[in-house]
This record gives sequence, C-alpha cells and structure tokens, in this order.
Amino acid sequence: MNALFVAWRSGETHHQGWGPVGRLDYDGHTYRFCYTQGAQTLEGFKAFPEMQELDQIYESEKLFPLFENRLLSPSRPEYEAFLHWSGFNAEDAPDPISVLSVTEGRRQTDSIEVFPCPIPDATGCYLNKFFLHGIRWVAPAAVERLAKLQPGERLLPMGDFHNEYDPNALAVRTIVERTLIGYVPRYLAHDVWDLLNECEREFIKLTVERVNEDAPLQQRVLCRMQSCWPSGFRPCSGPEFQPIPSGVPERCSA
Repeated sequence: MNALFVAWRSGETHHQGWGPVGRLDYDGHTYRFCYTQGAQTLEGFKAFPEMQELDQIYESEKLFPLFENRLLSPSRPEYEAFLHWSGFNAEDAPDPISVLSVTEGRRQTDSIEVFPCPIPDATGCYLNKFFLHGIRWVAPAAVERLAKLQPGERLLPMGDFHNEYDPNALAVRTIVERTLIGYVPRYLAHDVWDLLNECEREFIKLTVERVNEDAPLQQRVLCRMQSCWPSGFRPCSGPEFQPIPSGVPERCSA
C-alpha cells in the first residue's frame, strides 16, 4: 500500500463534519502530498500550516512532519506492542505508509486521520483490515463483550438507521447476541454499503483479526473484511477524493 487519503473532522465529537482533504503518496523514493477537492468543500477546514497552498504538490525525500509525528518512535518502550496491535512484526519493521494505513495516524490531540483506498487482492476480491471505531460510544456491556471476542469470530455489519448523527453509519454487531460493539470506520462506510448491496451475503465476511486487551480503545479490535469486488466498483471515487492541482491524475504524482 503506497497511497493514503487524509481526512479531517470539523469538531471534537463523533457527529461533526468529516471528509477527505488530501492524499499522501510514496513511490519508494519520494513522498508527495496534494490536497483534494474535499479541502475546498468541507466547512471549517484550513490548510495545514506547513502546506498552505491548496493547488500545490508537495514533495519530500522524508516523510512530512505532519505524518511522521503520527508514528510511534522506535525508542518508546511500547513500540513493539504498538506494532503487534496492528498485526506487524517488530523484528521486520514495516515502512511508514504501511503502518499508517492500519493505525490511521489518529491522535487524541487533533482531528486528522489517514486511510488507504482499497484495491482488489490477488484473487480480485475486496480485502481490508481496520480497527473497530466508535467503541467509546457503545454501552458498557458491549465493552465487556469485546474482551470475549476471539480471532476468526464472525461479525455482522448492519445499517444503524436510528443513528441521528450519521444516517450512513454501519454498526458492527456480534452474530449470536446481536450486541453492538462498534462501527465500520466512516471512511469505509459508503463503499461497504455498496458491497452489501451488490455482493451475495455469503461472499461478505467480516471477522475479528486481533483483540488487543492492553491497547487503547482505538486499537482494541482489529477486523478483517473480505467480499466480492463488483463490476464497476470504484472506491474513493467521489469528487471530494479528486486532487485539486490541475493536470494531476487520480494519484498525487507529478
């Protein structure tokens, strides 16, 4: 995975405006960042301090500080656990883009997160891993159920039609009890809705990949989703994902 979208939230709570505002690419030699049209339409968004011009392509041989600061330093005592929570091996340290693609670069001190745009796997199927979102909004009993989850356990993505803050929300529930334990990340919700509508249910599989009992809530449950890849399915293709600089293709490359 060598490309990530950058999303921004307009408030401190889960019901504020949210959307993609930029894209980060890496070709093995150079990091490139450009703003997407979402930066012009998302109310309240302002350009990042070190990248003030919305119509420019920014290049660097080193990862931009905005994203470097979202990676845990190898000198930190919890570094190995941090990689382990995300399914990586500390002895074979992954590249920064791979780490950010799973950890989402989320911090409690700001409103930014990053995410990869899904691509078909080697068999042409949809395959994605993500941390369960919204755990802090569920009932205390649900948090207790989280501790009992097992790797490989099937989960159920369901529309949360009574969600007053986000009508597009996709709840994640346990199969037997139908306990609400969290949500599909908002950046995936639109595309997962398309998969639920287009794929036969037997070809949609959402499972527990890892349960990290000692991790913060945002890294507590790592999920794995696999499904068919419908004909004509193009994730992350809305206008808010398109680059602002003229003449730039879908990828932020020169």
